[in-house]
This record gives sequence, structure tokens and C-alpha cells, in this order.
Amino acid sequence: MRPLLVWLLEFQIYQAYSVKYTRLFNVFLRHFVSRLYTYFFYKDHSMHAGIIFLAVIVGSVLFHIFTPWYWTDVASNWGSMDDTITLTFWVGGGVFVAVCLFMVYCVFKFSYKEGRKAEYKPEDKKLERILTWATTLGVAALLAPGLIVWNQFINVPKNAIHVDVMAWQWGWQYRLPGEDGKLGSTKVANINDDNPFGIILEDPNGKDDVLIQSDVLHLKNNRPVKILLRSVDVLHNWYVPQFRAKMDAVPGVVTYYWFEPNKVGEYEVLCAEYCGVGHYGMRGRVFVKSEPDYENWLQEQETFSDLVAKQEEIEFSKTKLAKK
Repeated sequence: MRPLLVWLLEFQIYQAYSVKYTRLFNVFLRHFVSRLYTYFFYKDHSMHAGIIFLAVIVGSVLFHIFTPWYWTDVASNWGSMDDTITLTFWVGGGVFVAVCLFMVYCVFKFSYKEGRKAEYKPEDKKLERILTWATTLGVAALLAPGLIVWNQFINVPKNAIHVDVMAWQWGWQYRLPGEDGKLGSTKVANINDDNPFGIILEDPNGKDDVLIQSDVLHLKNNRPVKILLRSVDVLHNWYVPQFRAKMDAVPGVVTYYWFEPNKVGEYEVLCAEYCGVGHYGMRGRVFVKSEPDYENWLQEQETFSDLVAKQEEIEFSKTKLAKK
């Protein structure tokens, strides 16, 4: 083994070098870095803070124009929602660029110069009037189109097909009106394995309701659809990005929204509200079809009367076997 004296000697040498280089590093930070900062940011140089700030502005605008991340193609009547978002980008982006360019101007115009004194101006009524009117017009430009779209969003067309969307952890099922064009009344207390939608048995409008006990829904092209949202447990949100519109499904409340699909195709349903550990897998599909194809599909589906008859037949078979 090496003598303890050698270990102590090497440790003292290491400690001496550490102290020496630590002092040199402190001198470097105190003198060189501070001078480098002054050289780049306080003198008229190409790396001036104003130029860096200007580059950030230009980069932000270019990123927005050429970004590969953008919304999907719209497949419903709600293209106006895209227009309001685009308007928000233009108004908000215009204000962002204007304010940032003004800041760049101030950096160049009022950068530090020896002997210069700042002017104290506690108020400027003209500037205040300009900023007040500019802000008012900007906010009005943002709100007015959105309010117009919202007014259309809450007024459902009279010829809309009502679709009852039942949400649960973690899946979807649907109910459509039958030949009478009306959905039957429901009650939460009635929901069970034999009556998955909680339809009130005494309501004649519910007898011919079409039950879709899967996460696949078919819709008619160019026909308004009113989505009636219900949840049996927690918050959910039935959302198809291409349709743009969406709304939360709240337990104990029937919420709604409407849209009109206008492109035949297959679309993915997502839950847009975090609803637990299985949220990621709460998906479904929507097929938008022409009227003949939609009607053919609809005729193949089970009605509530069919379900009740099937259950009665099963119960009768059980009773018959028990008697034997």
C-alpha cells in the first residue's frame, strides 16, 4: 500500500491547483464575460440585442407560415370556425409584431449613451386615446365574428337528425330515432344491462329507437345532426377533429351541439376530455355515407322493441327449461 504521507501530499497538491483554477475562473467571469456582454449588447454591433430580437420576430412569423402542424381539412359546415381562428392569428399576430418592432426600435433609438438623460413624462393623453381605441377595435374584431358563429352554433336546424351519444369509461354507444323521427324519453335510474340507454318503457316514442351498442356510428351526408351528449360516470367529450364542433358530456345533464357533415368518408372519434386511465383508448369511428347507403345501414340495425323481444324470448326459454 502507498504510504499515508504520499496520499496527503497528493491531496494538498490537488487542493492547491483547485484553488488556483477557481480563482482564474472567477477572474474570467468578472472581467471577460462582462466585457463580452457590454461589447455585444451596448455597442452598435451586428450581434446587437435589437437584431437578435428582430430575428426572433421574423422566425416566429415564418414558423407560423411554414409550420407542418396545422388543423385537418374541414368536413362539415363549420369552416367559419377556421375563419375565426385565422382572424385571431392575424389580429393577435399583428399586435405581437407591432409591439415587438416598437421594442426593437426603442432598443436602437434609446440605447445607452454616455451623458444622455431620460425624459420624465408621467402621462400622454394623445397616446392614451390612440391605445384605447386601438385596443377596443382589436377586441371587437376578435369578438364579433366569434359571437356570430356562436349564434349559429346554438341554433339547431329543424331538419337535424337527433343522435343520442352515451359516454362511459371508456367507450361510446349511440341511439337514433326510428320511423317516427323522435327519440324516446330516458331516465338515469333505468340504465342497466337490459336497458343500456335507460329508455322509459311507457314512452311509445322509444319503441322504435335504433340502438347502436358499439363505437361505430354512421351519418347521412349533407344532413344536419344534433348530438345529444350524456355520460354515466365522468366528464367526456365526443370530438371529431374534421367536424370542428365539440361539447362536454356532463353526468346528469344532456348537452348538445350540431354540425352538418359534407364529405363522404371515415373519421376517428376522440374523447377530448381527460376521463381516467383509459382515456387514451376511448376512440371510435364515424362513417359519413350517401343517403342510399345510410338508409341501407339503418335498416340493418336493432331497435329497442327488437331488444326487448329478444330479452323476453331468452327469459321465456329460461323459464321453460326451469319447469322441465
